[in-house]
Amino acid sequence: MMSGSQWELPPELCCRPMAFVALTGLDVVFNAVHRAIWDAFCANRRADRVPISFKVLPGDHEYPKCRTKRTSYEWYIPKGILKTSWMNKHLNLVPALVVLFYELDWDDPQWKEKQSECATKVEIVRTSLQGRNTKVAVVLIQKKTPLPPGEDLVASERASALCNACDLSGKSLFVLPHTDHLVGYIIRLENAFYEHAQTYYYTEIRRVKSHKEFLNKTTHQLLFVRHQFKIAFFSELKQDTQNALKYYRTAYSLVHELRAHETNMLEIKTLAGFINYKICRLCFQHNTPLDAIAQFRKHMDLCKKKIGSAELAFEHSAWMSKQFQSFGELFDEAIKLGLTAIQTQNPGFYYQQAACYSQDRKQLAQQLCQAGVSYPSADPLDPQSGGLDYYGQRPWRQGQQSIDPPDAEKEKMGILALQIKERDVPHSELIIALLSNAVAQFKKYKCPRMKSHLMVQMGEEYYHAKDYTKALKLLDYVMCDYRTERWWALLTAILSTALRCAYLMASVKDYVIYSMELLGRASTLKEEQRSRIEKNLFKVLMNEVPDAEPECDSSTVSAARSLWTDRMALSGSNELTIEVQDYIPFIQCKARFQSPSFHVDQPIQLQVFLRADCPHPVSFSKLTVSLSNQEYNQWCDMESSGQSLTLLPGKTRCYHFSFVAKTEDVGKKVEMTGIEVMLGSDSGRCVFLSWRGAGGDAASAQEALQASRSSRRWGRGLEARQELDWDSLTLQHSTMIISRVPKICVQLSHLPPALISEMYCIRLTVQSHEDTVAKDVKLTAGLKPGQDANLGQATHVTLDQSVLCDDSAPSLLADVPLGDLKPGEQLEKCVYVRCVSFGPRLFLFHVAYSMETAVEGQQIICRCHKDETLTIETVVPFEVSVKFVSTKFEPLEQVAVDIPFLLMTDIMSSSPWPLLLSSSSLQLLTVTSHTAQPESQLQQVVLQTGESASECFCLRCPPGTNSTNTVSTGQYLISWRRKSCGSESPLIQTAVSLPYIILEPVPVYIHADLPSFGRVRESLPVRYHIENRTALVQEVEIAVEPSDAFMFSGLKQVHLLVLPGTQQHMLYNYYPLMAGYQTLPHLNISLPRCPASNVLALRRFLPQRIFVKPQGRQPDDASIAAA
Repeated sequence: MMSGSQWELPPELCCRPMAFVALTGLDVVFNAVHRAIWDAFCANRRADRVPISFKVLPGDHEYPKCRTKRTSYEWYIPKGILKTSWMNKHLNLVPALVVLFYELDWDDPQWKEKQSECATKVEIVRTSLQGRNTKVAVVLIQKKTPLPPGEDLVASERASALCNACDLSGKSLFVLPHTDHLVGYIIRLENAFYEHAQTYYYTEIRRVKSHKEFLNKTTHQLLFVRHQFKIAFFSELKQDTQNALKYYRTAYSLVHELRAHETNMLEIKTLAGFINYKICRLCFQHNTPLDAIAQFRKHMDLCKKKIGSAELAFEHSAWMSKQFQSFGELFDEAIKLGLTAIQTQNPGFYYQQAACYSQDRKQLAQQLCQAGVSYPSADPLDPQSGGLDYYGQRPWRQGQQSIDPPDAEKEKMGILALQIKERDVPHSELIIALLSNAVAQFKKYKCPRMKSHLMVQMGEEYYHAKDYTKALKLLDYVMCDYRTERWWALLTAILSTALRCAYLMASVKDYVIYSMELLGRASTLKEEQRSRIEKNLFKVLMNEVPDAEPECDSSTVSAARSLWTDRMALSGSNELTIEVQDYIPFIQCKARFQSPSFHVDQPIQLQVFLRADCPHPVSFSKLTVSLSNQEYNQWCDMESSGQSLTLLPGKTRCYHFSFVAKTEDVGKKVEMTGIEVMLGSDSGRCVFLSWRGAGGDAASAQEALQASRSSRRWGRGLEARQELDWDSLTLQHSTMIISRVPKICVQLSHLPPALISEMYCIRLTVQSHEDTVAKDVKLTAGLKPGQDANLGQATHVTLDQSVLCDDSAPSLLADVPLGDLKPGEQLEKCVYVRCVSFGPRLFLFHVAYSMETAVEGQQIICRCHKDETLTIETVVPFEVSVKFVSTKFEPLEQVAVDIPFLLMTDIMSSSPWPLLLSSSSLQLLTVTSHTAQPESQLQQVVLQTGESASECFCLRCPPGTNSTNTVSTGQYLISWRRKSCGSESPLIQTAVSLPYIILEPVPVYIHADLPSFGRVRESLPVRYHIENRTALVQEVEIAVEPSDAFMFSGLKQVHLLVLPGTQQHMLYNYYPLMAGYQTLPHLNISLPRCPASNVLALRRFLPQRIFVKPQGRQPDDASIAAA
């Protein structure tokens, strides 16, 4: 029993107790109906079905015999607390209910015979259960669906007869129709079986409780614990978990009241562990995790000092480890079912503690278990009876409860056997499994430092288990975190273990990496240890076998030496490349270009700084810098033949490289892609230390940050020091090659702002200040790329002033040749820009040229350029307003066909410069001019800012125009330019769209002829013309309204018929009575045959007012004579 698996909890303790119901009478192999019934019971059981464990047993199955009931405990001395077979017996062997299935219909012709056969089978079951309180029930499998209760009198009569024959109550007889609704009937049967099982377990609980009155606390202490455990277990089978928890708590208190000594310590701890497991499980099940945690802590406090025999102290550590592991598994299972855990309270802590106790177990086993001792000939761990009767007892003294062992020699042999067995236990595997579980939990709950700490322990455990590959894998993973967080002492300890692993594996690359890091600035090793490691490293570089690492097991060193010898003998594997960017090696490297950018006519210079942190000087054979343009790599290579490549401890060495850039790389970036330092030589072993980019390692960034903070705090600078401050050296991994600085002057002159659509002149002046001829000068001018796409379509650039740009002209003129420029020479060029939309624009003027120059003795042709940008605001030159009025200068909303009207235009200058209006014209579409040839009234007019110029045109709409629609009238064209521009500058023609007009149909046109003014008390003749413009005869009714300002003669009311296309005339003599502007008498006009026509519209053609002069004096003869 005392093997490696002895501490595993028994499965019957860990499972969920469910009522055990035995089913007999089912032939599930050969009878399809029986098979379907069995599948309905056990297949696809959902969580909402009652918790029952079913098992099919034969009808004559022998159940465990029931012992004779004890009537008195007066002389009874218990041999142990709990038998190892008791829980399994009540879970799987002794049913709470036996159900007999029998095929019998109520109308079966052989009813009597089958009734007797059924009664016989029931009696057989009862006989096999003799002495048990197990219930018996009968289920009749029938082919027909039964009638509702009370309707089938035959069924009721025969059911009563069957119950009497089988000695069953009516509640123990059931009918199962084999129909389509079989599962529904099965579920109803299950519920009935569950009630019977509940009754059975209730009876068992009462039976166990009845024993309490016979017990005394002097000799029956073990029975108190046993009975409370049994009551709790039966309560669990009954699914009464609250009472089960109460009885388990009582049992736990009683087990710790037992008098403990070395012989029974293991039994007490074993039962205490079982009961604690049950209590914690039920607490989690009741969703009271704090109670479970409190119970477990109490359990550990009570048991951690109950060690037992000092010679078997490792057993106590093993038991403690299993307690923590079991609780961690319970905790994890509860979390999977919905419990919420937190960082500070999760299963990982319990797995970790279990691993710690397993480590204690391993150490105690190494101390207590003697090597070289033979196993006893008579195995004391082999129980004579075939198995242990009670949990937690020793095989060689079962049932003994005395304080002292009954046989000292057997006790000694038993302890020795246990110690020898413990030597074979794979402790490291157990520890690693527990640590792995803990790591998974801490990873889940985002505890990175705990995870790293446990991974280090796992790596060390793999090292002790001699699995060096896995150890290195784990330790290498963790080292990244410790480098980042700068835990140098922890990193050094891990590196030391990793170095031992690498040595014992004879892994040359790993050995070199860890040696270099242990020699670096992150190492906390003492000077003599670092010197030893450096010596070993140089031995490896010289292809020699290194000395063994201290603390290595002597048994493994010899094997490691033979492995190293084999490695050194291999040819073709003497070159190693180590990417040191993620480590902290003993050689530090930083590189930088001396400037973020270099002109193409300057040599590009870069510096590589190296520093050694090892105790002794170190030499290297080669230094190489790799650049993004590999053609430059040949200039960045240095070998030891040229100069001494030796680094002194703690001293910084700087190495310079210089090269000339290619002209085709102007505008490109040159980057350092890597730096390599070669240690060793071709005759031994070559190790290439490779840095990505411009150097630096895992700790460089943090060190540079601290150095910059320290420099700002204390005002320290590099120039104030005698030598370079390594931490303050910054990396410059790239530089830009830019064009040579141009020595030309570019000037732009113009008169802003630009006016829309004009040819805007920008004068460009280029003067050379170069020492030699500037060849192939080219100009790129126009709208700068990258602006709104709409601006590109509304901007046109040309060099020709004589022709107005159209939409085909580009927005950017590229590479316009300007010839060569001698030193001091100057040239001018005019660029004309036409902008057809307003707003600001950014223009670019790019002058490029080439010239020869010398860089470090090399003749190169440089392309130089000078850029000038110019923002020009474009404004509207003038505002044009247009309106239609009648011949009386009244605003028109509608225009009558074939009736003259006026077009009024007004041009207001908004230009800051004087504008010359050359001419204007109308481009008419629907309407025509009322005059023969309308001439422009604005020829050669000059407008200053804010001044206006107006024009008036008389138009009419021809008679044939469709009068049902709104029609367009045409465009107003204006030709203009700046007054300051010469006559050679083209005129700009601006087209203004005229507004649309609404045509109004007029069936009758009425107009009047009258003098321009009248005189008081003098006759004023007015003739009205009435014209019919339709194809029908029109009736016209006219009535003249009287006026206070006039008397009149003529028809006051008249009714006329006007033939198509003819006119009628009406003559009135008005006699003014008052001077001034007077309103003429109104004519009320109606057209009976055109009721839809607007009479008010007809009235607007007539004059409304006239100016009346006062009456003049008439000189008479008398006055003349008097004079």
